[in-house]
Amino acid sequence: MSKRVRLTEVASVVRSKNAGPYELTLDIIFPDPETYRRAKGQITPELIARLYRIPQSKIIAYVEFDPAYAIKATIERPRASGDLGETDVYGAQQHAPLLGIELEL
Repeated sequence: MSKRVRLTEVASVVRSKNAGPYELTLDIIFPDPETYRRAKGQITPELIARLYRIPQSKIIAYVEFDPAYAIKATIERPRASGDLGETDVYGAQQHAPLLGIELEL
């Protein structure tokens, strides 16, 4: 029987960081192969686009990396790192939309 759980309850790492001045990388890493296997079909480019309110064309890369039980997405930054009005020069706070994800596990 499956149940709904928050991503933050089952992921070891949920983070964001710069991937250059114009891109952000989002990382989700799971502690074991079973949790990763069950979660990876639910965390999709479509979901990321919806959470970040961007078209899928702004997702530069999306990778399910089985050896590390990890999902990685790289998206275009809404503003260049350090640009006037940009508030997170390191991109370290941009994972917040991922924190509300609920998974069926």
